[in-house]
Amino acid sequence: MEILQRFFEENWLNLLALVWFLTCFNGYMYYARIKSYTTPCLASVLHIYRTEWMRRMLTRDNRISDTTAISNLERSVSFFASTTILVMAGILTVMSSTEQVINLIEDLPFAMPATRKEWELKLLVMLLLFVYAFFKFTWSLRQYGFASVMVGGAPLPEEQLSEREREAHAARVAKMTSMAANSFNIGLRSYYFSIAVLSWIINPWLFMALSAVIVFVLYRREFRSSTLTTLMMSSELNRPVISKVDNGTQ
Repeated sequence: MEILQRFFEENWLNLLALVWFLTCFNGYMYYARIKSYTTPCLASVLHIYRTEWMRRMLTRDNRISDTTAISNLERSVSFFASTTILVMAGILTVMSSTEQVINLIEDLPFAMPATRKEWELKLLVMLLLFVYAFFKFTWSLRQYGFASVMVGGAPLPEEQLSEREREAHAARVAKMTSMAANSFNIGLRSYYFSIAVLSWIINPWLFMALSAVIVFVLYRREFRSSTLTTLMMSSELNRPVISKVDNGTQ
């Protein structure tokens, strides 16, 4: 009990910073998902565009352009998945040279002294964050692959299907592509938050401040950006309420 108490007394600031970071990370994920059900955002608006895309796809005999577009999206995700592996390898390399890195960081302004175990814990948190991003990117790749299969199996225009059946198929494919985009988006958010974790190496207070800044930046880009305004210029999208769908914010 005394050992545990002494541990908390010696590391209270780092523990506070870690709890604050997890609150920002998970809190924003939850907030963005719930907010998207009632407020237009990049994910919900793009889901409407994807639904319209799949409706158009069902009217075409030649769907090479559709599969090519999905392949282009897969390449972007594949790039980040490959990059994440390199980043994880770099973190493991730094963990094997902790003493040299400690001596280097101690000369920086505002840097707080830290023990070897503290350094290794901070690097481990960063490593876990990129592992999480890697799983999200690879899952996004698989989901885009599933979407390609669904496009390949989509009914042709000359097939005698009801409008309701065609609408249902378009909705299913659009939902799958939105789920893939959602996984990719979460991976990108992990990259944003990794910048905050990097500052933890220098100062826990800076770590907490940057965690809040990252939340603000993500909110501005997803809910208040000029990009969102441009996407909503379409009269079909300029509606006050977005229906509660799996639109890529989960």
